[in-house]
Amino acid sequence: MESVTAGFAGTAFALFGAALLVWTGARTIRRAPVALGVSPVASTTLATLFGVLFLAVGVWCLTRV
Repeated sequence: MESVTAGFAGTAFALFGAALLVWTGARTIRRAPVALGVSPVASTTLATLFGVLFLAVGVWCLTRV
């Protein structure tokens, strides 16, 4: 039963992390702000860091299935 939960969580984390990385990359290529009212470098770095983190957690969860 835990494998179903790990599979669902892994899929959710991996999809969110990948989408965050794609969105951040698209905003960076267009030179658009990633977050309004925040330093462009800090917001891009933080969004990239969390995208990689969520993707890594998702892959780790999927290896537990």
